[in-house]
Amino acid sequence: MNVERAAAACLFPGFAGLSAPEWVRRWVERGLGGVVLFGRNIDHPQQVRQLTASLRAEREDLLVAADEEGGDVTRLEARRGSSYPGNWALGVVDDVELTEAVAASIAAELATVGVNFDFAPVADVNSNPDNPVIGIRSFGGEPALVARHVAAFVIGLQGAGVAGCAKHFPGHGDTSRDSHLELPVVEGDVTAALEPFRAAIAAGVRSVMTAHVLVPSLDDQQATLSPRILQRLLREELGFAGLAITDALEMRAVSATVGIEEGAVRALAAGADALCLGAEVDERLVESTHGAILEAVTSGRLTRERLLEAAGRVDELAVWARKPSAEALKPELGAAVARRALDVDGEVRISGRPVIFDLRPTASIAAGEALHGLADLLDASEEIVLLEGEPLAVPPSDGRPVVIVVRDAHRHQWERAAAERLLTGTSDVVVVEVGLPIWRPEGVPWIATHGSGRANLEAAARALSSP
Repeated sequence: MNVERAAAACLFPGFAGLSAPEWVRRWVERGLGGVVLFGRNIDHPQQVRQLTASLRAEREDLLVAADEEGGDVTRLEARRGSSYPGNWALGVVDDVELTEAVAASIAAELATVGVNFDFAPVADVNSNPDNPVIGIRSFGGEPALVARHVAAFVIGLQGAGVAGCAKHFPGHGDTSRDSHLELPVVEGDVTAALEPFRAAIAAGVRSVMTAHVLVPSLDDQQATLSPRILQRLLREELGFAGLAITDALEMRAVSATVGIEEGAVRALAAGADALCLGAEVDERLVESTHGAILEAVTSGRLTRERLLEAAGRVDELAVWARKPSAEALKPELGAAVARRALDVDGEVRISGRPVIFDLRPTASIAAGEALHGLADLLDASEEIVLLEGEPLAVPPSDGRPVVIVVRDAHRHQWERAAAERLLTGTSDVVVVEVGLPIWRPEGVPWIATHGSGRANLEAAARALSSP
């Protein structure tokens, strides 16, 4: 492999539209390692199959990746919500065989549309309840629990021939900042946070994604750019021999500190093999990043041997993920897990068509703004979506039941204040928490879904409307 093609093999851009732009096709022919699909690239299964088939018509061994975690983070079902309940719900149920089966079914759905690389599972331990970007994307807040479910998810996913990716190494759980927006700092010892990654590696995970976090106990450079973390810790101490891929370099933890092109060069030199560029990518960015890598090789900042090693790992993964299988498809599992994960306290059945107040904080960039809600699943008389900063318009008390939907209310004072105001003077009311169930009003019927995927909300709707 020549240097130009090796540099292209390390690039994984996103793109706009439901079909591949001409510039993407040209880069696939030039050796592009893979592409990343986001919700904006997906309309319906047949369209995705046509999209991936058209890309592979340019080169059969192209990797096609997506963030399909289930629950809050889905690309295939971004418009209607995931059929699977997500990691926190799986951790609440705590049945590793069920987690493995759910992962296998997710892999089968990906396989049917030509996606062979899943940026999942999340291996972060959500040890900080104020974490704005991990939260219920994690299997839980206890390392051993997370570790056993990460291993099960990897086995299920890869048993169906879709490459898994344990993220975000060495752990993004003990932070209160979002690396999409800034550079978070993880203080203290990270030994416990590494336990799920050890389990993923032992289970044979094919890929690990780096975190754009600063871990002072390990290095004074953020993890994605750190040889100490990517080479000595991940490769030498943990024994990982697969593909190391960066989180999106467009995230501000990288783009606003060292810049995307410089970040790409430093990440490769540190030990990353593949560079996820992000969603907001055009041909100019791919060209400039590719050029920066070639210039770094010419100047000696990046050795030719390191670049060829990185490109070789991309090729190895592409060979491994050549033929994923759809045989494990069991979409009914999602509803079963969501029902088992549901936490109900008090008499939550409503009589009549409710008014639904959906209190929505700003979604993380990883999940994206939800295009679905509980009102889609209940015969509601009215839905009022309230965002932070908007005035709360309380409808007149006319005997209609009220359902208040909150998300991570413990992190958002405005949600708690709005909910308390709605509860005042209202007798027929239920609170539904779709995030971490830490805050709850006293003496009020309450449901915790442990996720806001469609499967989670369907389980809540059944509890609210069951006879």
